[in-house]
Amino acid sequence: MVTASPSGAHPATSSLRMRVLIADETTMGCQLLKTALARSRFRFDVVTYATSCSEIAECMRAGPVDVAVVSQNLQGGPFAGFQALNELQTSFPSVRAIILLNSSERDLVIDAFRAGAEGVVCRTEPIAVLCKCIRMVHKGQIWANSHQLHLILDTLMSSKPLRVISSRGRRVLAQREHEVAHLVAEGLTNREIAQKLGVAENIVRNHLFRIYDKLNISSRVELGLYLTRQKHP
Repeated sequence: MVTASPSGAHPATSSLRMRVLIADETTMGCQLLKTALARSRFRFDVVTYATSCSEIAECMRAGPVDVAVVSQNLQGGPFAGFQALNELQTSFPSVRAIILLNSSERDLVIDAFRAGAEGVVCRTEPIAVLCKCIRMVHKGQIWANSHQLHLILDTLMSSKPLRVISSRGRRVLAQREHEVAHLVAEGLTNREIAQKLGVAENIVRNHLFRIYDKLNISSRVELGLYLTRQKHP
């Protein structure tokens, strides 16, 4: 199992209860996952569960959640979980997101990270893997097994290189965008970046939108992996 722990990630919080939201296609599925996590030796507190994107949003507004475990399929239909990840990333960026995939197909894994997942677990894996994934993601790490990591790296290697420098030798990113991009790669949240740079959090979000547009990417994970690749060609 491989995890990536960027410098600047949140410190370990093993002494605190991890407030978890579970989202699955059925209520029974949510309850089964809740029971499995309750039996774990780790301090998981399943504070709520949902079966659709709209229910997830309602639950998020109702009370604090640290980690959201979202299934690939919800009541909205196949792959509704990917839509839920995008909405979480936009509306609740401080919440860590994990997706449960039905299989580890290449496109599913890549799209999961592009949608904003910070951990990917396949349903065929033991519940102990999901438990460890929740703990690591809660600490600020990225979770992927070795097979998934190879899929991500292969995709980056085969894709058209992203450009920070244009063909004329000019920076694609403005200086402040460049600073924000590297702080994201270090694992800082939008709030932490705002505090470090002395700006409002919405200013950081606006910078990120422009960075994603200029580099043709769609998630913090993809940005972090790209910048890591630039440092170690």
